[in-house]
Amino acid sequence: MTQLKARGPLAALCLFLCLPTTLRAEPEYLGTFTWPVRVHDAGGFSGLEVSDDGSRLTVISDRAMILSATIQRDGSRITAITPTPPRGLHDPDDRPLSLELSDSEGLAIAPDGTTYVSFEGEHRVWAYADDGPARPLPPITGFSAPHPNTGPEALAIDARGRLYTLPERSGQLTRAFPVWRFDGTWTQPFAIPRRGGFLPVGADFGPDGRLYLLERAFNGFAFSSRIRAFTLSDSAILSEDTLVHTRPGQLDNLEGLAVWRDDTGAIRLTLISDDNFNALQSTQVVEFRLSP
Repeated sequence: MTQLKARGPLAALCLFLCLPTTLRAEPEYLGTFTWPVRVHDAGGFSGLEVSDDGSRLTVISDRAMILSATIQRDGSRITAITPTPPRGLHDPDDRPLSLELSDSEGLAIAPDGTTYVSFEGEHRVWAYADDGPARPLPPITGFSAPHPNTGPEALAIDARGRLYTLPERSGQLTRAFPVWRFDGTWTQPFAIPRRGGFLPVGADFGPDGRLYLLERAFNGFAFSSRIRAFTLSDSAILSEDTLVHTRPGQLDNLEGLAVWRDDTGAIRLTLISDDNFNALQSTQVVEFRLSP
């Protein structure tokens, strides 16, 4: 694994500030659909998956609720999202999750339908088949978080069925975010460079094989978002591109990301916001399209 190394605080600060990522042509913003609470009857959405054809979505809330929905579009714009009733996630004994175990954050769905969920608080990843009980994965080897609310926030699955997760915080402004991969056992093959005050909250592998990372920053008044895309080898990051960088307050608290290819061959980025169960916020479903 190739790592950038700094000598002394000034050199470390230069690595943090002086190595910008490549900024490609700006993706096309397709629109923002506000999904009313009275329709989805949940909220606090933190994880998102979208079907290969973009017609369905699955979301989890950070109160251990999961629901699916159909998406209607008029051309490229979302016009309606019609959900199934939300249902609660269960523990390995098939009991509803207690409050202290219910902070579900990341979502990844395998081709065979197995649903993987990462949790903060008691940091862990559990697997679900259909509506059955949880199947705990082994504890993440070497994982540590400085705070209960800084655990495995993002979760993604690659084309080989391997899970990837990383903590919401790295512990220092100039320290990279370690990435853990599960392929029967947990390993830590590489780390993602930290750029500025953004923190990772969602991830997905695109149909192009790249890892897309949604990051969030909060200035005390409003949220801003960034999406980076990484080309990976088994043990290193080969390239890094910044695709989206929003201004504070331009969009709400985006936490979930799904990447898919539409019928024109273009890659779509679909995002969902966490309304924090706050009447001053909303559930937004936002879409961008990348140039083919």
